[in-house]
Amino acid sequence: MIIVTGASGRLGSQVVTKLLDRVPAASLGVSVRDVSTAAALADRGVRVRAGDFTEPESLKHAFEDADQVLVISASIRGPQAAAASKAAIDAAVAAGASRVLYTSHQMASRSSQFAAAREHARAEAHLAVQDVAFTALRHGFYTSTFEYYLPAALQTGELRLPEDGPVSWTAHDDLAEADAIALTNPGVFPGATPTLTASELLDFADVARLVTELTGQTIKRIVVDDEEWKAHVTAQGMPADAAEFMLGMFRAARAGEMAVTDPALESVLGRPSTPARAVIESILR
Repeated sequence: MIIVTGASGRLGSQVVTKLLDRVPAASLGVSVRDVSTAAALADRGVRVRAGDFTEPESLKHAFEDADQVLVISASIRGPQAAAASKAAIDAAVAAGASRVLYTSHQMASRSSQFAAAREHARAEAHLAVQDVAFTALRHGFYTSTFEYYLPAALQTGELRLPEDGPVSWTAHDDLAEADAIALTNPGVFPGATPTLTASELLDFADVARLVTELTGQTIKRIVVDDEEWKAHVTAQGMPADAAEFMLGMFRAARAGEMAVTDPALESVLGRPSTPARAVIESILR
């Protein structure tokens, strides 16, 4: 049985949808914190069980009879993120899974300026020493991130953000499909840590240009000091730790950590990756 964690989340739900196009529902199980959020999957014949990375005992039941487990990294900031992922990896191994897949990040590194990438590196290192076949799916930075920034830009006509750099913005839908293919075709990637990114690099100046073209409204890219930006967003209600977390993305981008493209994603999809323009257009609708 294939087990997918976080199946009611944005990525996990799409992975399950892609899997249902490839395997019988009875061969698929999902682990969710609240089973009511996956009622539609249960109606389709998918096994739905409660599981929470922060309550490792719950995972024993959720992962029962697992042949493969896709551990979708938890939406947790700080050192607790790696701890949660490690707990899920340990539970998958204890359940007897012959293969564990983990949704990592293209920047996974202990030295990254982006905190999440450092936590992914710790989780990858833990996975690598387990006595089990594994794949760390190093996802590109999600294009959906633009949802956080575009509403204010459209309201003010300015995309006021810290200095950044080129990023291989990658669509959730593409990554979900690649993850599903990896689960159903174990040999599809030649290595254990494939980098899955879109083929184009864009910075926020490019994003401002695209929004201008798509809306007819002039959007100016304004670079602001890190601390000025942090003070502004915290004054608007963003928690200071969340603001610092997001600043890490900008610091990593301008250091060139995200200026990476890899053909692996398009190769496994058998088609071009979804351009950022298409995702931005869907956000603007």
